Amino acid sequence: MRARSAYMAQMLDDPTLKRLRWRAHHRGTKEADRMIGGFFDAHHLQWGEQDKTLFEALLEEQDVDIMAWAIGTQAVPERFQGAMMTAMQRLDYLPIDR
Repeated sequence: MRARSAYMAQMLDDPTLKRLRWRAHHRGTKEADRMIGGFFDAHHLQWGEQDKTLFEALLEEQDVDIMAWAIGTQAVPERFQGAMMTAMQRLDYLPIDR
């Protein structure tokens, strides 16, 4: 029997989390998929309803903007400032290929 890869996430029961996971991992570029999807994978288990709503709103933004906010090359809009964006800016959820 093959071991599950680290990429294969545990199945989610919550339909909202399933939708958010799909949207976080299918952004259109590998870089955005890894950054935004990786953030989802690392943090979604601790989210309440407000966090899910905020993340869903974040997913409506352009990938280049989300990535710029996360790496600090663009100011974060006030509506996204807070604990979630601070966690995203740590970038400690991104595995580095070696």
